[in-house]
Amino acid sequence: MRDKSITFLVLAIATGILGFALGNFTGTQILRVLFIIFADLFIVSILAKGLFSNSNQLQKVKVRK
Repeated sequence: MRDKSITFLVLAIATGILGFALGNFTGTQILRVLFIIFADLFIVSILAKGLFSNSNQLQKVKVRK
């Protein structure tokens, strides 16, 4: 999960710089949308890492009916 969050961070920074620093042309709007998508995916991956970091330590429990 760490490698995915780093990838999304790099993509968000790159598209943010290109989308907001360049002039007005059609590709800028696409880069701004990609920035929002990558920034959201970065936040989701950080939250998933924090909430589900101990998932490999879970044990199966038998439930009696």
